[in-house]
Amino acid sequence: MSPLYDAVLFDRDGTLIVDVPYNGDPARVTPMPGARAALDRLRAAGLRLGVVTNQSGLARGRFTAAQLAAVNRRVDELLGPFDTWQVCPHGPAAGCGCRKPAPGLITAAARALGTTANRCAVVGDIGRDMSAAAAAGATGVLVPTPVTRPDEVAAAPTVAADLGAAADLLLHRQDLLRPAARSGPAGTVLLARSDSTGDLLLTGPAIRAVAAGAERVVLLCGPRGRAAAALLPGVDEIVEWELPWIDPQPDRIRARDIAALTTRLRATCADEAVIFTSFHQSALPLALLLRVAGIGRITAISEDYPGSLLDVRHRVPEAVPEPERARSVAAAAGFALPPGDDGALRVTAGAPRPGARGYVVVHPGASVEARACPPDTLRRAVAALAAAGNRVLVTSGPGERRLAADVAGTAGEPAGRTSLSELAALLAGASCVVTGNTGPAHLAAAVGTPVVSLFAPTVPYGKWGPYRVPHVRLGRPDAACRDTRATRCPVPGHPCLATIDPAEVVAAVARLRAATEATDTAEVAA
Repeated sequence: MSPLYDAVLFDRDGTLIVDVPYNGDPARVTPMPGARAALDRLRAAGLRLGVVTNQSGLARGRFTAAQLAAVNRRVDELLGPFDTWQVCPHGPAAGCGCRKPAPGLITAAARALGTTANRCAVVGDIGRDMSAAAAAGATGVLVPTPVTRPDEVAAAPTVAADLGAAADLLLHRQDLLRPAARSGPAGTVLLARSDSTGDLLLTGPAIRAVAAGAERVVLLCGPRGRAAAALLPGVDEIVEWELPWIDPQPDRIRARDIAALTTRLRATCADEAVIFTSFHQSALPLALLLRVAGIGRITAISEDYPGSLLDVRHRVPEAVPEPERARSVAAAAGFALPPGDDGALRVTAGAPRPGARGYVVVHPGASVEARACPPDTLRRAVAALAAAGNRVLVTSGPGERRLAADVAGTAGEPAGRTSLSELAALLAGASCVVTGNTGPAHLAAAVGTPVVSLFAPTVPYGKWGPYRVPHVRLGRPDAACRDTRATRCPVPGHPCLATIDPAEVVAAVARLRAATEATDTAEVAA
């Protein structure tokens, strides 16, 4: 089994110890309540621990290097040992790559621990800790204190009440992926995910887990996800069939269509099935058809009473990210990623080309209206990116060529019509992708390209944001549309995204580009 995390990295002041501004006195070090017990539980689980801390007091002359070292030694005595310490000694105006919210401390700590940032969790008490984690591609967990601003809490991917709760959360997410025992090897496994492009891409790691333990994998998907299904490794056969109880614009259910689907399911000769669903969907209608088709073992999430429709009824907390939610269903069926698979999104097309990251992609469209950034806001962002020296390509989905041309204006370049695999190749060559919470964001993550996420908070960021890839979140996380799951913006003027300043986009692209270049340089040196 490939674990979810190798390491957990902690901010120091306000997270591990009580924040005493510019403290150079070891006698004033006081652990936060429950810190030692939480850290010991993580160590007992085999996780390595590190500290990542901004200490501008050194640059400001508020304490000496010897005093800083003495304070850190005291933290080690009370809460350690820690496997790595990463300290930024610079002031806010230094422009360094290590001072949070830059990701330098996170990537350096991961490298020191022999892992990668996307296999690390970062625990901190303020927004810049979460921003640094995101820019590195790590998992962020916010433990608020009285100094944490409400907008920082709203923007955080995950929030825990204290260090003990943070440790519990991380360990539980790790345990969800521990495979259940199986009575024997798997033959042909039918997997079902009848959703859109992004949903299929987010299910990719779970599909790879099943493929690692099965002789053959058949994937049932709908027309909206067919192109993405073709890019996912581990799939031997694709069955395309629209399920009217899942499709957002469903046709009425006809008896002859159900009979034909049942016949097609029977023809797959599947020995068992695993059904992947989103939060708003029931697996039971499909489970009934699978049972009628003679498939003998069925695993799915169900909050309803499934009767005899499910052999393995799985439950998972609402806040778990979608890729891990799907992997947990596969684990409940007895499947896990093999050692060495980092659990990131992945597709078979569009592998990154070394040295080719010479442009920024802006994708203005979205499958759901509420998640699309207003064209005027994006047009101004494209102009600002171009003025800052970036080559900007504007991509489009089906029926969006006029939108792309409008957003490109005179500063950007419309990329023209592309298939999904061609779009993957285009994104793989980009230094960064600017887009809303939509399929291209997940496709960018699947080819390893950083994302500036213009994220409408209608759905939880921790579940649907860019997964295990460097990213920066922009937009108002505390807007009135938060958690409404609206498909059309319920607030006049679409303020969650319309308020984005083009300068924010330029700064976000620069941050991610600098982080990527630093990582590439470190990998070459290694």
